[in-house]
Amino acid sequence: MSVLVGLIVMLGMLVIVPAGLLLAGVPGLDRIRRLWPAFAVPGAVSLWLPRGLPATALALCYALGTAALALHCLPRLVRRPAPLLSIRTAPAEIALLTALVTPSIAATALVAERSGHPLFGFGLGILALTVPHFHFAGFAAALVSGLVCRLVDSTAGRFAALSVPLGTLLVLIGYFAGDRTELAGAVVLTAGMWTVALLTWQTVRPAARDRATRLLLAISAAVLVLTMVLALSWALGEATGLPHPTLTWMAATHGVGNALGFALCSVLAWKRLRDRTDHEGRTA
Repeated sequence: MSVLVGLIVMLGMLVIVPAGLLLAGVPGLDRIRRLWPAFAVPGAVSLWLPRGLPATALALCYALGTAALALHCLPRLVRRPAPLLSIRTAPAEIALLTALVTPSIAATALVAERSGHPLFGFGLGILALTVPHFHFAGFAAALVSGLVCRLVDSTAGRFAALSVPLGTLLVLIGYFAGDRTELAGAVVLTAGMWTVALLTWQTVRPAARDRATRLLLAISAAVLVLTMVLALSWALGEATGLPHPTLTWMAATHGVGNALGFALCSVLAWKRLRDRTDHEGRTA
C-alpha cells in the first residue's frame, strides 16, 4: 500500500468514521463510538507493516469494529421498521444505514490485502484502493447525503439520499459484473453527489451562521463537482477504452480531494452545525 493511500485510509479510520458516527444520530452507536479507537488504531498500524500475519491480525481488529457497525443495522431494520415505511424519512434512513455497512466492505479488502492474498480474483492493488473508496465514496458520501436529506426536506434531498447508496451498490456489483455496471454506478453516484453539492451550496451553506462553517460547506460542495468529474472520466475510460486517468493519478486527485476537500470539510462543518444547535437548545 502506497504512503498516500495509507495516509488517506488513516484519515478515514481515525477521524471521518468516528466523527460521522457522532453526527449520524443513530441510537445505540454510543458504545461502538467510544470503543472505536480500540479497533481503528490497530487497523491504522496495520497499514504500515509488511504484509503478513501481524498486519493481518491488526487489520482483523479493525474488521471486528466495522462488523459491529454493520450488525447494528439488523435490529434497527427488524425492530424499527417505521422509518422505512415513510416516503419522507426512508431515504435518509437508507443513506445512514448504508454508511454503517460500507466500512465493513473496506475492512474486508484491508484484511485480504494485508494478508497478501487476492480476494474474489482482485489483485492486491485493487484491494488497496477499495479500502479508501468505501471509507469515502461509501461511508462519508452516504453519511453526508443522509444528513442533507434530514435538513433539506425536498424531492432533491430524497433523490440524493437514495442515489448515493444505489450508486455505491452498483459500483460494488460492477467489481464482479464488469466495467459497464461500474460505469452505471459511477453515473448514479455522481448524480447523487452533485445533488448533495447543489443542496449544500444553495440551502445548507446560507443557513450556517458563522463564516468558518459556510467556508467549509462551500469547499466541500465545490470539491465534489471536480472529483466526481474525475470519477466519471475514469469509469467511462474503463468501460469504453477511451483515454482516462491512471489509478495513481486518481488516488492523488480524486482520492485526496474527496478525503480532504469533501469528507473532512463536511464532517467539520456538520459538527459545527450540530454544536451550535445543541448550544442554542441548552440556552433555550
